[in-house]
Amino acid sequence: MVVGDLVTDVVVMHDRQIEAGTDTLATITARGGGQGANTAAWLARAGSPVTLIASVGDDLSGRDRIAELEAQGVRCAVRAHPGATTGTVVVLATADERTLLTDPGACLLLDPADVRAAFDASPNVVHLHLSGYPLLHERSRPGGFAALAAARERGLTISVDAASAGPLRRVGAAAFLGWVRGVDLLLCNADEAGVLAGPGTPAAQAAVLAHYARHVVVKLGPDGAIWQERDGALRLWAGTRVPVKDPTGAGDAFAAGLLKAWCCGSSPDEALKAGAALGAAAVGQVGGRPG
Repeated sequence: MVVGDLVTDVVVMHDRQIEAGTDTLATITARGGGQGANTAAWLARAGSPVTLIASVGDDLSGRDRIAELEAQGVRCAVRAHPGATTGTVVVLATADERTLLTDPGACLLLDPADVRAAFDASPNVVHLHLSGYPLLHERSRPGGFAALAAARERGLTISVDAASAGPLRRVGAAAFLGWVRGVDLLLCNADEAGVLAGPGTPAAQAAVLAHYARHVVVKLGPDGAIWQERDGALRLWAGTRVPVKDPTGAGDAFAAGLLKAWCCGSSPDEALKAGAALGAAAVGQVGGRPG
């Protein structure tokens, strides 16, 4: 079960500095996005039965986003809210970095009742993966809390992705870590680890975060990833160097590959390798979903 955001990504690929006040040539495409939805799509691509709980507007964009996911094999427990607008993210991307301009729209309407109903309708679910985005906004936070509560009541394993460094700074590390304390797996990239654990090496940051989650994965992009366990065991994955077209969604794909392997009983080393394989596939295309 994945709980998170489902939006339209407007991906702006540019290979030169954006010039203010004039034209900059770019390649622009619109497609489905959202951290939760992307991870769900990559999980389906990896062969995992997966349900996405999310919110969209009752508009053409929302209907298109649901149809795309269903075509990729994702079961959608997605509510379309009348009068609301489906969220949109403008992704300014180069081969090395991406910057997000976000209008969450209907993502903020994630309803605890909808979350509980989706869990009740899915008796065979074994794992919850929660995108951090619902927790990072006051209006959608009750829905995120409902997902965590439902998973704990059912004895599911739980993973949380820290989502984004900027919103994490605004809510504060102490609050976020309090909300997710005790989860089985916390995923974050280097920037997010810096917000949550303070300055230091990725290994030191992962050790700090292991006080809050049983397992911590710090994603380091092309430099690989670190897996830290609460008992002190540390594993490193050196990463896979591949040509990069667009880094959008690479972390979401990495999470999907890692979760598919780990939930099927693979070791942390095998899970990191599986995550890196899907992450490498993601950066070789434009957009955050499987091509």
